[in-house]
Amino acid sequence: MKKHLMGAALVAAVVMGAGAAQAGDAAAGKDVFKVCMACHTTEQGKNKVGPSLFGVVGRKAASIDGFKYSAPMKEKGAAGYTWTADNLKAYITAPKEIVPGGTMAFAGLKDPQKVDDLVTFLAEQK
Repeated sequence: MKKHLMGAALVAAVVMGAGAAQAGDAAAGKDVFKVCMACHTTEQGKNKVGPSLFGVVGRKAASIDGFKYSAPMKEKGAAGYTWTADNLKAYITAPKEIVPGGTMAFAGLKDPQKVDDLVTFLAEQK
């Protein structure tokens, strides 16, 4: 019985650890950002099809003056949604789930390590 309980505890620890945040690598994230560059920049005040991602970590959604956000993104911002690291990770993974009806054409980045790397890179852009 004790072996069974120890085995169950080990399985539970592995399963719970599987969803744990991985350490991001900003240098690797800069490379991942190349996928984003068609629509975004990290230059302050320079928007493209998408808004500048300069200072995005910690910024309220839909808050760059003069950028034409979609109505669903404006609603997110009006509701006080902030781009925390966790919120960015969720959005980068599944944009249409986080902002249904939003205009971002990107389908999402599924590799959790690349997502962590990208968010780590973006956090340094300030």
